[in-house]
Amino acid sequence: MPIQFPASHTSHGQSRRSFLGMSAAAAFAVAGAPAAAATTRGAEPPLRFGVIADCQFADKPDRGVRLYRQSVSKLQEAVATLNEEDLRFALHLGDFVDEFPESFDAVMPIWEQLRMSKYHVLGNHDFQMPREDVLRTMNMPASYHQFRRNGWRFIIVDTNDVSTYGNPEGSANYVLAEKMRAELQAAGKPNGQTWNGGVGPEQLAWIEQTLELARHNGEKVVLNAHHPVFPLDQHNAYNDTTLVDLVTSYDNVVAWFNGHNHAGNYGFAGGTHFITFKGMLDTMVNSYATVQAFDDRLVVQGFGREPNRIVPIGAPAYEV
Repeated sequence: MPIQFPASHTSHGQSRRSFLGMSAAAAFAVAGAPAAAATTRGAEPPLRFGVIADCQFADKPDRGVRLYRQSVSKLQEAVATLNEEDLRFALHLGDFVDEFPESFDAVMPIWEQLRMSKYHVLGNHDFQMPREDVLRTMNMPASYHQFRRNGWRFIIVDTNDVSTYGNPEGSANYVLAEKMRAELQAAGKPNGQTWNGGVGPEQLAWIEQTLELARHNGEKVVLNAHHPVFPLDQHNAYNDTTLVDLVTSYDNVVAWFNGHNHAGNYGFAGGTHFITFKGMLDTMVNSYATVQAFDDRLVVQGFGREPNRIVPIGAPAYEV
């Protein structure tokens, strides 16, 4: 059964964010509803969706906790479970495969069995062929785009936009990636790694325009990427601080979801939740989740290694 909490359940004080405003309980009180109503309203979320990170299948021997071949059965299990839930869509947060173009042939047919809308985020390991071919193989309309559901706007971010693995050698974004990585290394930052990437100027401008539009329309926003941006970690996108500054400057941005760091992670900054979902690939135990979006919180129901979280809008999340 989905985890459900009363709409009045919040944590660690008030939010600074004017757009997202008061809790559901306070809203009912202002409207003159009895206090008891606040504990029953919102029992059914307006929006539910599935999240998987780092399936990362390849037909090759295991390496440590990375059990590549087992990702087929894990993905089959996740798809079967998500199909039993009342979900509007499902997200995969990058690294659908680990190696070899033919790896897509094993897992894409399983993914296509989802009986709902489904969206991929590009990961660094997904570039087993030129970018245009990857997009076509994964049925993606573009490397970054957006969609809307029930007053929420979901932004698909391409954190491989500026990278050496996702662009032809000598191209502008390839050269920019080398420059950004060198600067990070010179500064002693942990994310100056070849497996990371960044968001280029054109996409940054598009994200800002999209956030402006969402705020104008009164929509809450979740950004979905492969690389984390907060807290600081060796897996972070190259221009993580720029991205954090951008998304936290909008009071309607609720969360940034990502994969890449298979161990998972969490941070809270500027009123925004930064949630790294654990990688499906690692260990014998599966990992995926469903998310319920309420007016005043997100509720993450984890399966396998993924923890359950209450994610209040404007206050730090906590595991349950």
